[in-house]
Amino acid sequence: MPKIKVLPGHALAPKGAEIQARPGVSICDSLLENHVDIEHACEKQAACTTCHVIVRQGYDSLEDPTEKEEDMLDKAWGLEATSRLSCQAKVAEQDLLIEIPKYTINYEREGGGKK
Repeated sequence: MPKIKVLPGHALAPKGAEIQARPGVSICDSLLENHVDIEHACEKQAACTTCHVIVRQGYDSLEDPTEKEEDMLDKAWGLEATSRLSCQAKVAEQDLLIEIPKYTINYEREGGGKK
């Protein structure tokens, strides 16, 4: 069973984390199932960037991002060549090393949704 290793430093995993993941399950769902509460403001519909991760190792084992995902990633804070929306990237057979960026663009959490 593949593993997802989360690099330390983010408030969600200050000391990092290493979790078992099932192939075919998204990185986001794998994290959530293992108590790493990554944001997913759009309910995993690729309509925001709050679940953005940077895949430091194992990127080539993932299916290519869709055009919709790439369009959303263009709006992500700290975008890198190996950035993915964790809700769209499904774990394959290879271990992954990911980094959760320090910031997200979450309009609601930042107070933009107040009326």
